[in-house]
Amino acid sequence: MNDLETTITGLLSDTGNSSDRLLQYLCTIQEIYSHIPEEVVELLAEKLHIPPVQIYGLVDFYSFLHREARGDYDILFSDNITDRMLGNQALINSLCNKLGVKRGEPRPDNRVTVDVTSCTGICDQGPAMLVNGRVVSRLDEERIQAIADLVEAGTSLANWPESFFVVEDNIQRRDILLSDLIFDGSAIENLLKNGSDAILEVLELSGLRGRGGAGFMTANKWRFCRDTEADEHYVVCNADEGEPGTFKDRVLLKSYADNLFEGMTLCAGVIGAKKGLLYLRGEYRYLVEALEETLQKRRDNKLLGENILGHEGFDFDIEIHLGAGAYICGEESALIESLEGKRGIPRVRPPFPVTNGYLEKPTVVNNVETFFAAAKISVLGADWFWSVGTEESYGTKLLSISGDCSRPGIYEFPFGVSINEILEACGADDVQAVQVAGAAGTTIPPQEFNRTIAFEDIATAGSFMIFSGQRKLIDMVQNFAHFFCHESCGLCTPCRVGGSLMKDLVEKVIAGHATRYDLNEMRNIGLVMKQTSHCGLGATAPNHVLDTLHKFPYIYEQQLAHAGFEPAFDLDAALGAAREITGRNDADAHIKDG
Repeated sequence: MNDLETTITGLLSDTGNSSDRLLQYLCTIQEIYSHIPEEVVELLAEKLHIPPVQIYGLVDFYSFLHREARGDYDILFSDNITDRMLGNQALINSLCNKLGVKRGEPRPDNRVTVDVTSCTGICDQGPAMLVNGRVVSRLDEERIQAIADLVEAGTSLANWPESFFVVEDNIQRRDILLSDLIFDGSAIENLLKNGSDAILEVLELSGLRGRGGAGFMTANKWRFCRDTEADEHYVVCNADEGEPGTFKDRVLLKSYADNLFEGMTLCAGVIGAKKGLLYLRGEYRYLVEALEETLQKRRDNKLLGENILGHEGFDFDIEIHLGAGAYICGEESALIESLEGKRGIPRVRPPFPVTNGYLEKPTVVNNVETFFAAAKISVLGADWFWSVGTEESYGTKLLSISGDCSRPGIYEFPFGVSINEILEACGADDVQAVQVAGAAGTTIPPQEFNRTIAFEDIATAGSFMIFSGQRKLIDMVQNFAHFFCHESCGLCTPCRVGGSLMKDLVEKVIAGHATRYDLNEMRNIGLVMKQTSHCGLGATAPNHVLDTLHKFPYIYEQQLAHAGFEPAFDLDAALGAAREITGRNDADAHIKDG
């Protein structure tokens, strides 16, 4: 048995040789070999009794998995618009020049690959990069030179300066959620003392709604799941914080993991689940070790495992599953597909996860902030939670603030806070626009800065990006258009084709070849995407274009070529290569006008 086969056999034996763990196997193999070798695919197919094409389907779907070797150092620059505003493009070019490598192509000596990825959740401490999955923050030219030297010297990542990998919580404002503490096990004790009906009642009284943006009542979701008869129920935490500009879950996972796991265990006790799954975005792989330590500590303290807190039959444990670079997996049904070792393709709904979720069993899917809040509400009470907020949006919201402000970071505000109040708090002046809820969210002009963060006005998962009057908003539109084109799962035509057409039209605007006809086409394409896409990704992907066309028309009009139509594709120019090959350049070898 060769080394590769020994590795794969050991990997499978450690985890039960299950096909629903296929993505986890591939993540581990990618980390070991910097790609997924062909021999690995054949071995996995044989041992898991699945066709190789199924495995290749995953490798090609997830952006962190590769068929070709990436080298000893796989460097991925974060390429969200906020990283671009901080100068990441010049830093990428600088590192490529120093290492003698082309962007996206492994160096011939198999030492290094330099490429870009979507937002890495370090927007408040950028520009940032991932090196073999570890975050390097606050990049500048000095640090780029040091990285180039370390790569050329072949220095192990373990021996790089520890200061490179520092990621701060950077909490700028606390309110009740981050300030008021509970001790480990207190939520579980309340459940064991008072029962699941009492926990559901306090959650219902509190008005807690899902903090992912959609705002479904948490108590209702847990109750629907509990009341669905099945031999197994599951708890899933969506920690796939992939919306550009969002990083509040990073802080909760790093510094408040105990409260998160308490909330998941509370939910398990209510719905009768024995297994929980934390779906952690691939960009947060560097948090896994600390999270596993927290889980083990809770097992040691009888807060996880068998007979929790000595209560006979209360058995529940949590596994961490890694994502592998797919924005679509933030959608709950796509996340469940990914948990099952498949491509993250959103399911047709209904049925919903509360009745047919993970492995077709009743499943509660909530995000990190929701479980975190539920644990505290169960201990501190409903009146504690609705002591702040509005009549329709109780409690507080964690915001990830980045862009043109003097104090980026995590802010906790009561629901009902205005955009103006937020801008004042974070030190933002001369603001041209605010993008709330990420690339899929809402673009807010100054005349709307009196609007509020609340479910009844502007709902958000937490992203809040600021653009000063010195920025070109068309750059934001271009960045988001490329993001959505890249992140489409490809299942439905409106998103797959519409996103590509939208990206091309945005590029046409920037190149100075667009006309008013093209702007109208952008509106039409956006409308089709919103009305006919299979899932929320396609439906919200054109938001940034439609919002800016309506609220910031000048960013397009100032770059229009003329009022008439100009085709985006020049057929005659495209035939130039054929003319050169055939040696013809006469009139008949050209497309004639008219």
